[in-house]
Amino acid sequence: MSNVKLLEVDLSSRSTRTKEINEELQMKHLGGSGLAAKLLYDERAYKFDPLGPDNSLIFMNGLFTGIPVPCGCKLSVCAKSPLTGIWGEATMGGFFGAELAKTGFGGIIVRGVAEMPVYLLVEDDSVEIKDARDLWGLDVYETCSQLQKKHGERHQILCIGPAGERKVLIAGIMAGGSQTRAAGRTGLGAVMGSKHLKAIIVKGTSQIPIKDRERLSAYIREFTPIIRTNAKALTDFGTAGGVMGVEANGDLSIRNWSLGSWTEGAAKTCGQRIAETVFVSHYGCFACPIRCGKDVRVEVGPYAGSIGHGPEYETCDGFGANLLNDDLNVICAANDLCNRLGLDTISTSGVIGWAMECYEHGLISKEDTGGLEIHWGDGEAILKLVEMIGHNEGFGALLSQGVKRASESIGGLAKEFAVETKGLEYAYHDPRAFTSMAVNYATANRGACHLEALGYFAEQGVFTLPALGFDKPFERHGAENKAEIAYLMQNFMEVFNDLGLCKFLIRAKEAIGPDVIADWIAATKGWEISGDDIMKAGERNFNLKRMYNFALGITRKDDTLPPRLGVHDKKTGAAAGSIPYMGRMLVDYYALRGWTPEGVPTKDKLKELQLL
Repeated sequence: MSNVKLLEVDLSSRSTRTKEINEELQMKHLGGSGLAAKLLYDERAYKFDPLGPDNSLIFMNGLFTGIPVPCGCKLSVCAKSPLTGIWGEATMGGFFGAELAKTGFGGIIVRGVAEMPVYLLVEDDSVEIKDARDLWGLDVYETCSQLQKKHGERHQILCIGPAGERKVLIAGIMAGGSQTRAAGRTGLGAVMGSKHLKAIIVKGTSQIPIKDRERLSAYIREFTPIIRTNAKALTDFGTAGGVMGVEANGDLSIRNWSLGSWTEGAAKTCGQRIAETVFVSHYGCFACPIRCGKDVRVEVGPYAGSIGHGPEYETCDGFGANLLNDDLNVICAANDLCNRLGLDTISTSGVIGWAMECYEHGLISKEDTGGLEIHWGDGEAILKLVEMIGHNEGFGALLSQGVKRASESIGGLAKEFAVETKGLEYAYHDPRAFTSMAVNYATANRGACHLEALGYFAEQGVFTLPALGFDKPFERHGAENKAEIAYLMQNFMEVFNDLGLCKFLIRAKEAIGPDVIADWIAATKGWEISGDDIMKAGERNFNLKRMYNFALGITRKDDTLPPRLGVHDKKTGAAAGSIPYMGRMLVDYYALRGWTPEGVPTKDKLKELQLL
């Protein structure tokens, strides 16, 4: 039997111990956020205050993290979310997870609150809780620089910036310094800040056991050329290379999701334009054959002249089309500020878009903003708002609570402009363009998350649905069979989170599917399981997270789209006239899930999934 060793840290008592997860539990939940969900559900962590000492914060590697499986780099961070009040989850790539695996630990569970700022140093089986008072107040880049000077450049570091320290509800957890990788969503940086935990540093020397290295090497040699060929656009231009194509499909968020076309602006704010102007170098995560990351020059703002991680697609849309800002330099500067301050770029740009629309309609005035005018496309205002949010100061203190709370504070018409589900701001793919995404956004466990299904990839043929046993007709703006696409893709993408795999692997189309993943598990762990077992594990963990949320009162009433996306149609662009038929699709979806019409997993389904 091969057990996984977890590190448990109690900051209140400054004590540490190890916990072992047996192989049977691994086979049921794999790793990553699935295994974290099992641990958090069993300890009834949903009962606790997200920013209180009892809320466990789990950093969990996927089953493949640190193993040279293509793109086996992801670390999941899980806790009750202070932003949404429900299941909180974020993932990050880079090298931290792989280095953690080399220490011999598969994850870290943090509880309690330190009396003063601390950081955690893990070097193989040596664990120390160290004084971080000299780091408190530093931004992410400064923190990483200081810690590497103290402990060595080969140590991998994740940390929070001022946003997390000040418990900004849209704060993320960052790794890699200026080559930033972020566990951005659901406000988990605020949880880390509430515990006075500034950083975690890891350095390991152990070799990760692999059952059949020769078999695994053969799979890697076969698969790597396929993903490199199919993901070449990501290699060349990063995720931001998709901005123009997304706009052409009517899938881009424009002016807080109110417009359908922005062709010239998209051309000015895309990865191709980055390559022509501010591009410096490529960046890849551990075991990555794609290397979609880009480093860029920051040309404007308080850090003009510096080099940092370039904006991803979501950031280019969020600080670009979403705010009617076609200045790429402002987008790069806003991204850099978010990385330094430790902010989620999706939620930050989303709440700024909401504020600009409220300002336009007179719901927010200069008196509210401290004299700052916040008009569409105003680059100086955008950068100023990012700083105010990150420091939780002035008008930024309202925006730092996220769009749901901010809109409730203003009230009235302001709620109509709030684009969120279950309290999480929307990722920048429009469910009116690919309606399977409407089902996913409404039912995704952490709120308005595109990555829980990536249905727009499936609908465009970027991923081949027959690999999941689906071969039925559908129309992009229709309702027929869309619930099944969401259901299958949610189960499959859940497996990626549990294994620690980057989801861009699905660009390999028919070359990647549950059977292939089962073969990789056999080579690495020696478990002879089937593709059906893989999909069942994804379904099991998705339902487990739903049960966590159900314990907090989440049912059908919460599986909704905001008015902007569920009632209003775009007047121009490729998605003009499309309004998702949510009633029909949710009925189909609940039936496929084996849930009640109220969206609650039935006892029969939970028994089938070995959750009862």
